[in-house]
Amino acid sequence: QVQLAASGGGLVQAGGSLRLSCAGSGRAFSSYYMAWFRQASGKERELIAAISRSGGVTYVADFVKGRFTISRDNAKNTVYLQMNSLKPEDTAVYYCAADRTTYAGSYYQDYAYWGQGTQVTVSS
Repeated sequence: QVQLAASGGGLVQAGGSLRLSCAGSGRAFSSYYMAWFRQASGKERELIAAISRSGGVTYVADFVKGRFTISRDNAKNTVYLQMNSLKPEDTAVYYCAADRTTYAGSYYQDYAYWGQGTQVTVSS
C-alpha cells in the first residue's frame, strides 16, 4: 500500500512554470507505475503523463507534449511533473496516481491509489 501527497500547485501567470511533486509513503514506491491527471472545473479527469517503475519509459499526452515532463526519484519516493509555458487552459486540480500493474491507464479505475490533488491556476 502507498499513500500519496501532491504539492507544488499555485497561481502563476501564463508563460510561467511550476513543478509539482508527489511524495509516496509506505513500502516499495519503486514497484508502482505513476501518473499525473488533472481535472478542470466541469470537466472529466484526464491523463496527462505516466512513468514506468524505473523511470525509463514515459508517456505525455499530446495536448501538453513539449511543455510538460514527468520524472521520478525512487530514492526520494517522489514523482514530479515539470510544467513549462503554462496556459490559462492548464488551470485545474492536478492529481497523482499509482498502481502496481497499470502503465498509462486513462481511467480513474485503472489506479489503486490517488493523492489529494493540488490546485494549479494560470492567469492570463
